[in-house]
Amino acid sequence: MTEFRFELHNTDGEARLGTLHTAHGTVQTPAFMPVGTAATVKAMSPADVRATGAEIILANTYHLMLRPTAERIARLGGLHAFMGWSRPILTDSGGYQVLSLSALRRIDEDGVTFRSHIDGSEHRLTPERAVDIQRLLGSDITMVLDECPAFGVPADEAAASMRRSLRWAERCRKAFEARPGHGLFGIVQGGVYADLRSESAAALCSIGFEGYAIGGLAVGETPAMMLSVAEATAAQLPTDQPRYLMGVGKPDQVVAAVLRGIDMFDCVLPTRSGRTGQAFTRAGTLNMRNARHVDDTQPLDAACRCPACSNFTRAYISHLTRSGEILGAMLLTGHNITFYQDVMAELRAVIASGNARPWADQFFARYGEGSG
Repeated sequence: MTEFRFELHNTDGEARLGTLHTAHGTVQTPAFMPVGTAATVKAMSPADVRATGAEIILANTYHLMLRPTAERIARLGGLHAFMGWSRPILTDSGGYQVLSLSALRRIDEDGVTFRSHIDGSEHRLTPERAVDIQRLLGSDITMVLDECPAFGVPADEAAASMRRSLRWAERCRKAFEARPGHGLFGIVQGGVYADLRSESAAALCSIGFEGYAIGGLAVGETPAMMLSVAEATAAQLPTDQPRYLMGVGKPDQVVAAVLRGIDMFDCVLPTRSGRTGQAFTRAGTLNMRNARHVDDTQPLDAACRCPACSNFTRAYISHLTRSGEILGAMLLTGHNITFYQDVMAELRAVIASGNARPWADQFFARYGEGSG
């Protein structure tokens, strides 16, 4: 049986090249995980997602526990079989969604009680229940239940929240059922307060996890602040285990975070942007509702290998987008996920060759030139 483990192959400055071994295959890092919140990457089939180069996707405990329920998915063979994705899956514990989507919620030491955003029904999520739901789903990577405070909370509130998350993390560790190829990740919290982040990282490392995530960022702080906190936190995490920056982000932010020692990313941006008419390219972002594209016979990105760029013009994709055609969302989503995967592949290549910084400098210089 496959052991859950992380191999670090090379470093270039703080940038890291590695391989994550899981029950459902390997993941080359740095890696970007497309978000399949409700057991689907919106507007894409699993085969299409795989064709972009993605090796791992993210699904969400909160959404799946409400609909169709983790128990039903387990009866139907687990999440991999249910959604037709045979490669690794990471499941977010649902804590962030409980706090951001549920209008009525109550947090106490034992867990959180909340009402479903779907039908108002009441539910209870504890650290033990969050871990058990993810076991029922069969995810390769389970995330601990944590509390993600809003940006700007005072230091004493951030400290109380972080310490509660640490107590929950310890309970998750005890509740996690060890299986070959499956791992549990701790989540560093502490807002933008350096001392709280250090305390959280040290305590989580003392508990011991198969990987470590940096949570509570990309929630309103500036990009510079986010990168500063991520860099300082990553430096306090083990070198022989994966580091995951949750919910980040824009392509240039992902590249910058890789240079600061981050291995794994997820964000709804490429899929959400695909559904709202935005394309990411090597020269910046394109708004396909913009009139400048209606007669443009260029591809979205001449260097891109995706079906949208190989077969269609900006003019056609603009027409689909402005007309509200489903195909427009499908093509743009596929393009955006391909773009992110290609950026990660290029990063892995330049980390291997020791050229990460020059490549990144060129990427930053080009990115944004053609936005519009």
